Amino acid sequence: MKTNVGGIDKIARILIGALLIVLALTGTIGAWGWIGVIPLATGLLNTCPLYSLLGISTCKPRH
Repeated sequence: MKTNVGGIDKIARILIGALLIVLALTGTIGAWGWIGVIPLATGLLNTCPLYSLLGISTCKPRH
């Protein structure tokens, strides 16, 4: 898959995903916290299928 997640977007996805998972594990927000797996995975893999469908990229253009 083509890389389309970069920089701040990647960091935000990883942090938010990890936070949601931790909150789910501690029972703070319930099972809905497991949705954090999605932003965590897309941040770690540097690619977002939804971005691909919409033609979006947050990566810096290569010169």
